[in-house]
Amino acid sequence: MSGEVSSLGGVDTAPASASAIGLYARATAGFEERLARSVELLKQAAAEHGQGLIQSSSLGAEDMVITDLIARHQLPIAIATLDTGRLHAETLALLPQIEQAYGLKVLVFSPVHDAVINLVRTRGADAMYESLALRKECCAVRKLEPLKRMLDGRTAWITGLRREQSSNRADVPFAEPDGAGRIKFNALAEWSWADVWHYIASYKVPFNALHDQFMPSIGCAPCTRAIAVGEDFRAGRWWWEDENAKECGLHKAHSNEELKSGTAA
Repeated sequence: MSGEVSSLGGVDTAPASASAIGLYARATAGFEERLARSVELLKQAAAEHGQGLIQSSSLGAEDMVITDLIARHQLPIAIATLDTGRLHAETLALLPQIEQAYGLKVLVFSPVHDAVINLVRTRGADAMYESLALRKECCAVRKLEPLKRMLDGRTAWITGLRREQSSNRADVPFAEPDGAGRIKFNALAEWSWADVWHYIASYKVPFNALHDQFMPSIGCAPCTRAIAVGEDFRAGRWWWEDENAKECGLHKAHSNEELKSGTAA
């Protein structure tokens, strides 16, 4: 393959695909220490919260690493994901792969059918492109309300947020209150993208095939595109919006009432 590869993905000759492991995986100083801290955090979270703890997985590279750590260390942590109804087939294909690789069943939470029908009927199937308000309304129906159900009865949850992902996440801590009385654990907060892929390569972790198509951050199909040389890690998410707007609301502090009503943003 010719062309210079950027640190986040894409090449100047823009081939259709490339090996994400070949592009990103790098062994860097301090990786084993970072790995050990993440494992210890997961163990402590499981010990403190028991059945009240759940991994909220986007099925992205980071969350696949966390799922592998949960399985590898036999931690009693439930794993769940949101099926928004607009996910890529490649994303959904990971569900049977996880069950086959680890013997773990992923709990799947979907939006309320009638709410989706009403959204599409009144706003249109692709209204997210028309305004920030309409995009957030779509996220509220397809993500925030199902997330509320996922977290009902839980005291803590685990995410794949990392400080390196974007300027909005530069100060992500290892643990933080989520605004609804739970603790959110960001087990890979200090990991680099190279760390994530070094782990995936080292332990043969299943991953989304779209990562081989220059999509480091993957969400719903209408809201995700490949990135090019020099673009930010999350440039392919909601690419038509201002950089400061590129969050769906899942990782902001919201009350249960906001999540239930869909008013969170």
